[in-house]
Amino acid sequence: MMAQDSSLMKMMDDAVAESQQGQVVTGTFKATQIVNLPTVESPGKKSLQFMIMHRFGKLNGGAYELFGLDNASIRFALDYGITDRFSVGLGRSSVDKTFDGSLKYKLLQQKQTGMPVSVSLYGLITNYTQRYTDKPYLDARYRTAYTTQVIIAKKFTPAFSFEVVPSWIHYNLTPTPEDKNDLFAVSAGGRLKFTKRMSINAEYNYLARNQVVSTKVYDAISGGIDIETGGHVFQLVFTNASGMVGPYYLAKTDGSWGKGDIYFGFNITRNFNFKK
Repeated sequence: MMAQDSSLMKMMDDAVAESQQGQVVTGTFKATQIVNLPTVESPGKKSLQFMIMHRFGKLNGGAYELFGLDNASIRFALDYGITDRFSVGLGRSSVDKTFDGSLKYKLLQQKQTGMPVSVSLYGLITNYTQRYTDKPYLDARYRTAYTTQVIIAKKFTPAFSFEVVPSWIHYNLTPTPEDKNDLFAVSAGGRLKFTKRMSINAEYNYLARNQVVSTKVYDAISGGIDIETGGHVFQLVFTNASGMVGPYYLAKTDGSWGKGDIYFGFNITRNFNFKK
């Protein structure tokens, strides 16, 4: 009888272990952005995410500018999960009065065994509507840029996740003929949890050299703290990029950490679930 019980328990343990091995790894990141860089995460099916991304002015503005608090740029965005793996988004930034639309698809999902990483495909189209009386030729087609990113992420432990993101950006119009219309960048970022609801986040966005020659462009480096509060994720961030969508933080960052061109700000996300 004891042998039968032992055999039955072993069969149950093996079945549980086999079931766990095929489970999808969840919660690689808690937000859809590390700071500016998108993560593999997206809203679930029939879930709507509302995001506010806010950046104050440069800290080196000094006391007269209240260390940047007198100035601000902002982006609002809505992202909706069509399925658990496919989502769509719309956004509006105050920087250049830019509208953006996006698609994200979870191509691969990390599992306990078998699939070692998660991979999401992210596509973004942006169009800025800032008026320039001296540039009447700037119709919508010249104001448009496209960004495509492959997000490759891995949750190494319950506390540590990391991702690598190669990016391609295409501008329909560049400032000078010497500037490239097609630009390539590679980014890396991660998070490290230090409590159940808080983590340290950081990202680095490297733009390959000699692609933008008409202006000085710096690599966007950002960091901050995530705070999970129920249905909200609140992120306090520091970055040298004032722009919050791909064509801006990847290829138009004009701030230098060494010169104190640092923007303090925050991201807030709130999810609304429409499932019955």
